[in-house]
Amino acid sequence: QVQLVESGGGLVQPGGSLRLSCAASGFTLDYYAMGWFRQAPGKEREFVAGISVNGGSTDYADSVKGRFTISRDDANNTVFLQMNSLKPEDTAVYSCAAELPYSYRVYKNPNEYDHWGQGTQVTVSS
Repeated sequence: QVQLVESGGGLVQPGGSLRLSCAASGFTLDYYAMGWFRQAPGKEREFVAGISVNGGSTDYADSVKGRFTISRDDANNTVFLQMNSLKPEDTAVYSCAAELPYSYRVYKNPNEYDHWGQGTQVTVSS
């Protein structure tokens, strides 16, 4: 059974850090481009960060550039999102997604992704 499971979310104060993990089972991440998306209450799902299938390319939403870092550990079938200098506006449910790609690029459109995790809540508040 194909499954993505996120972990690492929680409550953090502004300026703090969290590291989200996305563990895959039932398939091998080596062949997939990966992305992180988030959705806040009453808002559309938005792209946060993405990494190409070979890890050679990454891309970020302007709102998180310089603060978030996406990485992948294919040996352990896991993708990470390191989030630093968190702001209240980063509060959302964060989901990871996997896309079987046809090129070595980052995919930013959620409709392109094949598999999704359930999400993990990140709340940034004092």
